[in-house]
Amino acid sequence: MIERYTLPAMGKIWNDENKFRIWLEIEILACEAQAEWGIVPKEALNVIREKGNFNVARILEIEHEVKHDVIAFLTNVGEYVGPESRFIHLGMTSSDVLDTALAVQMKQSGELLLKGMESLKEVLARRAKEFKNTVMIGRTHGIHAEPITFGLKLALWYAETVRDIERLNAALKTISVGKISGAVGTYQHLDPFVERYVCEKLGLQPAPISTQVLQRDRHAEFMNTLAVCGCSLEKFATEIRHLQKTEVLEAEEYFSKGQKGSSAMPHKRNPIICERVAGLARILRSNALAAMENVALWHERDISHSSVERIIVPDSCILLDFILHDMTNIIDRLLVYPEHMTRNLHATRGLIFSQEVLLALTRKGMKREDAYRMVQEQAMKVWKEEKDFKALLLGSEELMKILSPKEIDEIFDPKRSLKHIEYIFEHAGIR
Repeated sequence: MIERYTLPAMGKIWNDENKFRIWLEIEILACEAQAEWGIVPKEALNVIREKGNFNVARILEIEHEVKHDVIAFLTNVGEYVGPESRFIHLGMTSSDVLDTALAVQMKQSGELLLKGMESLKEVLARRAKEFKNTVMIGRTHGIHAEPITFGLKLALWYAETVRDIERLNAALKTISVGKISGAVGTYQHLDPFVERYVCEKLGLQPAPISTQVLQRDRHAEFMNTLAVCGCSLEKFATEIRHLQKTEVLEAEEYFSKGQKGSSAMPHKRNPIICERVAGLARILRSNALAAMENVALWHERDISHSSVERIIVPDSCILLDFILHDMTNIIDRLLVYPEHMTRNLHATRGLIFSQEVLLALTRKGMKREDAYRMVQEQAMKVWKEEKDFKALLLGSEELMKILSPKEIDEIFDPKRSLKHIEYIFEHAGIR
């Protein structure tokens, strides 16, 4: 069983304590870099390293007065450091700290999300193998089509999760970039060495070019990747919701002892977690749209993006982490009913083998159009008169001149659908 979701792991990344801790690290690293060039005295650097600290409540108190978060932060750090604080933030602009720190937080979040995606992938692989040969009906347009297995459905989700992991890795690379290039990105009051030094220490790449800010196409890519991951989870959840319908009931969310599904109807067992996943995925998509709106800024920078990002980036990271955990738990404990799958497989009285009959006739030399007409004629009788498809075929003089009863028996064996299961699993990377 997957452990119960708790917020702190992801939530701590986005709390003020972690944010200001990264800000302080950036400022100290910038001092270290400038000390190597003789701009910051070694003695001052030692004091900054030793005394550098902050208090969240004090920063917020100062910000209430000055209306500027970075100034409030620097003022509070200066209260700890003393006169040597004059060497902190030399030649830098606020966004050197803000954007580089945001990149670190997004990187931390992305790495945590990757661990969650890997957990989901492992659960999907295990359960796909468990139900590799569990035959069920495949549906297109919501209508019974041909047999598949429940393992194939889970293997499909596994392969999509692998792609989501690849997408997230690519987005992490895109966003793991910092900038310490000054007010308009020209390094007028800094040497580019400072940027290279700080970024290397933080595990980031220096931006090839920046303005006052990192360009927001990077953030849009990251946010859209989170939204696509959410789309995958919503897709899985929606399918389970369909399978849990009373008239289908092939799979079902785990329903714990003492759980209640409805305040009015004691019999209800509703797919509430899947519905929650589907609902929250919509917020991820909305936030991705907001991130794309942030790409176009005035000239070298405006702050129209800033207020938006303070909401959408933490919220999306926390949201995806939450529903990813939800979906992993759902798959891990999913109740599966093979006997209901078998029942539903035969619900259309054999119509799901119509293509097999069609192909058998064409292999015997019949024109496809004629074979289609012959099979459809019998199939429509099944729909309208609720008769058995195989019995109708065996009763057709025209068809029995072409196919033998033994050949028809073979056609109606659902196991024929399983002959390439091993190939598909191997091709999907499940071994």
